[in-house]
Amino acid sequence: MIFLKSVRKELNLSKDIKQTIIPNLTLEIKRGEFVAITGPSGSGKSTLLYIMGGLDKPTSGEVWLDGENIAEKNEDEMAQIRNEKIGFIYQFHFLLPEFSALDNVMMPMLINERYTRKSAKERAEMLLATVGLENKMTNKPAQLSGGQQQRVAIARSLATEPIVLFGDEPTGNLDTKSASNVYELFKKLNRELQQTIVIVTHDDDFAQAAERRIHLVDGAIASDTVLAKNPA
Repeated sequence: MIFLKSVRKELNLSKDIKQTIIPNLTLEIKRGEFVAITGPSGSGKSTLLYIMGGLDKPTSGEVWLDGENIAEKNEDEMAQIRNEKIGFIYQFHFLLPEFSALDNVMMPMLINERYTRKSAKERAEMLLATVGLENKMTNKPAQLSGGQQQRVAIARSLATEPIVLFGDEPTGNLDTKSASNVYELFKKLNRELQQTIVIVTHDDDFAQAAERRIHLVDGAIASDTVLAKNPA
């Protein structure tokens, strides 16, 4: 589903000085995989994730998602691809504070012309039930715990039925218990819905919850390890 070929990413620090974040990386992620990307700070983890998700472009190389080289797409084309095929979860949930949990999850679907308001509401209710918040649908973010807010964000990321779910430190702002609940939720989504998931994390427990762990050092793959399959 995701294939990166000879990807290089440089930053222009000044007219004559460039910083190489990713020197030359080739990587394949198959449909249905649950992959954790780890590595020390500054190793290029988030940059790699944003390149895979079309939020950043490589300096050179190819980035294939579901049969399309998204490195060649313009911003309007990428916006459509992100809305239809990609779900993103960040360390901070970025929920709209004036809207309920239900409204927050409905929002991406109301932007997408495939959904009527009725079908968006029905799917949002189903997703909130999936993440264990069927009794919190009318609550606004301020009325929810940090872990509950992140679960709303996960439900929202699944709203438009993305083919891949990307997470950038999705448990980085949570206490241990809430983080553990999020690990289990990701495992459930991968196991029961065959959702393809790629996360960047410093959390070793979260990395161990995945089926595959890619460790980056200086923008290169230092190790690529297949872990235990999630039990049915």
